Amino acid sequence: MRRTGLSELNAVVAVAAHRSFRKAAAELDISPSALSHAIATLEQRLGLRLFNRTTRSVSLSEAGASFLARVQPALHEITAAMEGANDFRDTPSGTLRLNTSEGGARMILAPLLLEFLRRYPDMQVDLVTEGRLVDIVKEGFDAGFRLAEAVPLDMIAVPCTLPLRFAVVGSPAYFKGRKPPKTPQDLLSHACIRSRLPSGALFKWEFEKDGRKLDLDVVGRLTLDNDNLRIAAALEGEGLTWTSEWPVAQHIAEGRLLRVLEDWTPPYPGLCLYYPGHRLVPAGLQALIGLVREKMTLSSARTAPF
Repeated sequence: MRRTGLSELNAVVAVAAHRSFRKAAAELDISPSALSHAIATLEQRLGLRLFNRTTRSVSLSEAGASFLARVQPALHEITAAMEGANDFRDTPSGTLRLNTSEGGARMILAPLLLEFLRRYPDMQVDLVTEGRLVDIVKEGFDAGFRLAEAVPLDMIAVPCTLPLRFAVVGSPAYFKGRKPPKTPQDLLSHACIRSRLPSGALFKWEFEKDGRKLDLDVVGRLTLDNDNLRIAAALEGEGLTWTSEWPVAQHIAEGRLLRVLEDWTPPYPGLCLYYPGHRLVPAGLQALIGLVREKMTLSSARTAPF
């Protein structure tokens, strides 16, 4: 019997994790048909059906679950051994799979990830952006970047920005002939550009002052699910938008947007790099963590996000 290779075992792990040949193939960077053929060949060689397949679902068979329970720890040991060998190189190599939001990606791409690639030419970065908070372990990521409040409690978090703030902004054209709001309740008489969350729910604008917190369901004719689009609409005078301070700071500084209710938007903990503490930290991730800490030391001296 021909020996089974690591690629076939990794294929089993990926399909079991995603319960989908298409998603597992995307993770492994092969075609779904090639992945299906690899699994079928392995099943034929073992004389076992590892997965129950229908047109709508994929699930482990009883034999597949037993096989995976024995194979997965061994694969973790092999991965750890390979990462351990990587520690003896002058520079780390390999691929870091990272997950963050679109806004988080804009903050970290140039000052952090591109700098990381320049410093470590043998490393590759695979960055996936999505609005929803994913299980980075289950979905095969080495680490993620999210706001500190969103980082799961069982993860190790490393701050990578100084505290941030939200801002309510509108264009000079919008405010022409209108009184700026003095309190959040005043927003109910303004045109607001509403936000739709990845879950489909409408986002309530969040405010805080002197320990008092307020979540406001604003009104407006335009609802968008993308921060860039909301800012673009605000620049066109469509109404007020609630957004992170970072992407609108230049617009505010140059007068294209005017900020209101600043006393109702106190600082909050910023973006964190986070990763599972129960795993061996790959050499590439160790290097990225070191760069984050270096950047944070410099940022603290300049009092800037990066």
